Amino acid sequence: MSPLHEALTDYLTLRRTLGFKLARDAKLLVQFLTWLDDQGKDTITVNDALTWVRLPDGASPSWLRMRMRAVRGFASYLHTINPAHEVAPLGLVFGRVRRAVPYLYSDADITALMAQTEDLKTPVRQATIRTLIGLLAVTGMRLGEVINLDNDDFDPNAGLLMVRNAKFNKQRQIPLHPSTATALLAYRRLRDQHFPLPISSALLVSTAGTRLLNYNVGQTFAKLVRHAGLTPRSPACRPRPHDLRH
Repeated sequence: MSPLHEALTDYLTLRRTLGFKLARDAKLLVQFLTWLDDQGKDTITVNDALTWVRLPDGASPSWLRMRMRAVRGFASYLHTINPAHEVAPLGLVFGRVRRAVPYLYSDADITALMAQTEDLKTPVRQATIRTLIGLLAVTGMRLGEVINLDNDDFDPNAGLLMVRNAKFNKQRQIPLHPSTATALLAYRRLRDQHFPLPISSALLVSTAGTRLLNYNVGQTFAKLVRHAGLTPRSPACRPRPHDLRH
């Protein structure tokens, strides 16, 4: 492993102890260092950073800005160790991040989405996606948090969910309405009928008994949205799973 790659490991470890997950930054920085290796370089310069950031053809300004932000963060860390590493000045790459406008679901919208799950292929898929939508709507959890729930994170006796490894590596308990706890128990019974020997520790499972994948859930949700007749209210306000927490 090259010194730069070793430094990247130390950098990510340090930042993650402060609560940052940096999954995207880690991927981008590995790509950047691999590119530097191919160029035969072991020092970060402003010119090289800018060249790499601009490599993707047709990339949006916001994506270029995100690439530069990742490189700047790592370069700033390296500069404190060795001033030979250059830090690109702020504003070198312009690109405004456009935040989505939350799509506020009505009770009728949520009911329509859950009703559309009846058309999914298997009883397990139907129950899983219906339960997932219900949890997002009543708990305020993020999609990733629901997907990452383990079976043991649900305490039906206390009526609680334990959310682990949430934003900034925090955890919290969520009290459940009795109707929600009852629905989760019913889902768990159906799941266990299909998978008496668990394949995964996940609370919500795929048709194969494995933990759900964010991408696949997103694809299924988009299908349900179309079939339920929910339409965007503007280019920046489209129905997303994340908006159910609002």
